[in-house]
Amino acid sequence: MSTESIVSKVWSFCNTLRDDGVGYGDYLEQLTFLIFLKMADEYGRPPYHREVGVPRKHNWASLKPLKGAELEVHYVETLRELGQQKGMLGQIFTKAQNKITDPAKLARLIEMVDATSWVMLDSDTKGDIYEGILEKNAEDTKSGAGQYFTPRALIAAMVECVAPEPGKTIADPACGTGGFFLAAYDYLTKHHSLTKEQKVFLKNSTFSGNEIVAGTRRLCLMNLFLHNIGEIDGDSLISSADALVAQPSQTVDYVLANPPFGKKSSMTFTNEEGEQERDDLTYNRQDFWASTSNKQLNFLQHIRSLLKTTGRAAVVLPDNVLFEGGAGETVRRKLMETTELHTILRLPTGIFYAQGVKANVLFFDNRAAGRSAATKEVWYYDYRTNIHHTLKRNPLRLENLREFIDGYKPGARHKRKETWHPEKNPEGRWRKYRYEDLLARDKTSLDLFWLKDDSLTDLDNLPEPADLAEEIIENLEAGLASFREVALQLGR
Repeated sequence: MSTESIVSKVWSFCNTLRDDGVGYGDYLEQLTFLIFLKMADEYGRPPYHREVGVPRKHNWASLKPLKGAELEVHYVETLRELGQQKGMLGQIFTKAQNKITDPAKLARLIEMVDATSWVMLDSDTKGDIYEGILEKNAEDTKSGAGQYFTPRALIAAMVECVAPEPGKTIADPACGTGGFFLAAYDYLTKHHSLTKEQKVFLKNSTFSGNEIVAGTRRLCLMNLFLHNIGEIDGDSLISSADALVAQPSQTVDYVLANPPFGKKSSMTFTNEEGEQERDDLTYNRQDFWASTSNKQLNFLQHIRSLLKTTGRAAVVLPDNVLFEGGAGETVRRKLMETTELHTILRLPTGIFYAQGVKANVLFFDNRAAGRSAATKEVWYYDYRTNIHHTLKRNPLRLENLREFIDGYKPGARHKRKETWHPEKNPEGRWRKYRYEDLLARDKTSLDLFWLKDDSLTDLDNLPEPADLAEEIIENLEAGLASFREVALQLGR
């Protein structure tokens, strides 16, 4: 079968199941289970002859001849049994459930997966199919999957700026569906002629991450595996542990991350009355500069501790990290003292599936301890003021960030030039601030803007009415989400 026909078949069946109320996320999970079992079967045959750990009673061949209720019962048993296995196999099937209640549709899905030799497909084809459904799933706001999906254009820009090198390690302590890993993998294979040893290292030893949500971790592992990262019979590259609980046992060369949105670290539990409550978490770690329940500040501190002394990071963080007092001020001061915080990219609203988020990308390089602060100046690129993006009508694309990437000067940051000038170019988006000036600001706030917002003064520069309407809807939905959070706290 051609690549186009496989993609077409996968999508057409997805649409058929949606008519039965099976969402993209549920379809994606069942597809994950079945493709993994089919590939395990293919690897067990010539010329591979690999033992991948799938019990014979629950392998691919055991599913194919069954129909009706017998198929449904056996499939449920298979999912439960495989979830108890070790390594990547067990992680893929952890807490797995059958979401396709019509056995006839399940049988058709098995036939569709069986018709393709997945091992023979190149990783780009398999990956494109899977990534496409992941993105569709993220667009489904009811599923909540968008919080695990960072815009691929933003990820690509961050990776291009960091410019990872072969033979180095890359971590993401909140890896979602693995977008940063895949972009880094693509960058390394396209920009370097890798030796055999480097290819093996890239496949098995480059990436490591954490994802505490079982369903998301499953999608991440499968996404990586289909892109030729990790071994079907190997250990899981993604840990189910909460990354913030303990100091990392190993440090890495690069951290690329977009920690989950939501200001507080919390856990959900059931009280004596049987009602669900949430409890704020404060992580008491000796390597942290400040103890706080602010999730983003904790992730920022953890990411710094993940880096080797020569390590580099690019992290998406919300605005509160730049201006919040107390622990926020302590963390900002210590970050600039111990690392070279050299770049902040101010992002526009309307690019994330979590509505109304105002975020930034912080780029910093770790440094060995010294007498003076590691940060000398911080370069800002304002891609927020007078920028209007929406998820559907005007999504963020890589070309939108090309001016930022070119001005960033990957590998040659000493050649940067400001584009802002008070008289010659007051609309320039690149501007730098000295460390001493930032330190003197109230609460050491890094929340800086200098461009005039045209929408406040010039009605001719307003976005298109449809874009405005979409932006208003996104802001209202974000406001409702915030009020629900407040109501939950008050109810507690």
